[in-house]
Amino acid sequence: MTAVVVGAGHAGLAASHFLAARSIDHVVLERGVVANSWRRERWDSLRLLTPNWLTRLPGRAYDGADPDGYMTAAEVAAFIARYATAGRAPVRDHTAVTRVGRIDGGYHIETDGGELHCRAVVLASGACNRAVVPPLSAAVPAAVEQRTPLDYRGPDELPDGRVLVVGASATGVQLAAELRRSGRPVTLAVGEHVRMPRTYRGRDVLWWMHSSGVWDQRYDEIEDLDRARRLASPQLVGAPARATLDLNTLAADGVELVGRLAAVRDGRALFSGGLRSLFSLADLKLARLLDTFDAWAQAAGVEAGPPERFEPTRAPAAPRLNVDLRGGEIRTIVWATGFRPAYEWLDVPVLDAKGRLRHDGGAADAPGLYALGLPVLRRRKSTYIHGIEDDARDVVEHLARHLGGVPSAQQPSYPT
Repeated sequence: MTAVVVGAGHAGLAASHFLAARSIDHVVLERGVVANSWRRERWDSLRLLTPNWLTRLPGRAYDGADPDGYMTAAEVAAFIARYATAGRAPVRDHTAVTRVGRIDGGYHIETDGGELHCRAVVLASGACNRAVVPPLSAAVPAAVEQRTPLDYRGPDELPDGRVLVVGASATGVQLAAELRRSGRPVTLAVGEHVRMPRTYRGRDVLWWMHSSGVWDQRYDEIEDLDRARRLASPQLVGAPARATLDLNTLAADGVELVGRLAAVRDGRALFSGGLRSLFSLADLKLARLLDTFDAWAQAAGVEAGPPERFEPTRAPAAPRLNVDLRGGEIRTIVWATGFRPAYEWLDVPVLDAKGRLRHDGGAADAPGLYALGLPVLRRRKSTYIHGIEDDARDVVEHLARHLGGVPSAQQPSYPT
């Protein structure tokens, strides 16, 4: 076998598409079934943040009757599954990888269904395999139920009582809104976040991100790449009403806003101060982004509604700085504190001290080892479904050159 792709989600299937186009024999190994995460690791009401017209994979684009809508998780899974079938991707499902190690000339791969040798490996197993839960969770009293977005399905499965949602990215604000609509009291612990309206000047805000070229910014053009890769997802929800979901909206609906969860001590959750500063920073970044859109629209002669600016985020007059977790007020904590890839089966010295893959635009720190689908892998759009095509094309180009025997020091730069 020449190449092995680990993971049959959108990233792995895109890699397979370009490998097949170059007649590179390969197999795609999947621990479950195609689009497994979308089928089994998403909450019931989840929809894509991106509009349907932006849902595309190499050689296939959305062609349904609702281009401005937002796919449900089940619809995303079906879209990806149809793509795999149409492209006759060589997927081996229900084949879990248990070890990837180096051997002379390539890699030795162990699975629960046998062993493989190959010259190159593409890691496309996803960026959201594990929910990040901070160590302070160990100090939460046992009477408080703890969930992550990966094991949450809907409000009805949680105990009655107030829910503390920790984290104000897209996941955190969506879950806080859903739990509040269910009638539960909700407290949202807010850290650094990215504010974004659902629509701007009459168009979906992601049309502006896509059309203005913001999403196409390359990883080697970003000043603080590590920070960009750790940035929270924007506060958006893919609702049919195309409504903006921000902290002002949540507060108006009765969600209590508090600062970042800093510690759990003696049964009390302690929140940091400085909400106003956090809000001001997010508002400032939003204004700069909108300035970018406006400047591009003027230069490109884009016809759109007049420029808009949005009300600053309103800070509560006296946000709580702590809450007693032993008193029964908080019955559940939902940790919306991010995700990370899972590489416990990767027996190659390419991970840093925090377990993150060391790579340069998808080329890992070992010859013939590549990755796809990670945040800002090659462009700001890398983790989005529509963003995988350009990344996969570039990575497979580099992989093909590796197979052709071009020493890494002599390999030309990735195509722009």
